[in-house]
Amino acid sequence: MAELKQSPVIIDVRENDEFVQGHISGARNVSRGVLERKIRNVVSDPLSAILLYCSCGNRSALAADNLQKMGYRNVYSLRGGLSAWLEAGGVVETRRTLGSWREDCEI
Repeated sequence: MAELKQSPVIIDVRENDEFVQGHISGARNVSRGVLERKIRNVVSDPLSAILLYCSCGNRSALAADNLQKMGYRNVYSLRGGLSAWLEAGGVVETRRTLGSWREDCEI
């Protein structure tokens, strides 16, 4: 992603209740269950850069694969999801106290 000339559209594919607990600044919330149906309303140009994320990277990886199959060419999934983002010092916007989604990432 380092060679991108424009900032990516950031899409949080978690459910709305997860999104309102904390999300990356500027992210749009389009849950995994409706992403394929709604993506053209959010990103109409299949050449646009898109960064997807979820709690730990699993849902966003599957979503990225599906978007690539739909013809989107610059789709990326944030490895490790929001948990990895926070562990690396990233910050989130929040409307409520953050939940414990990291527990969902335990194997």
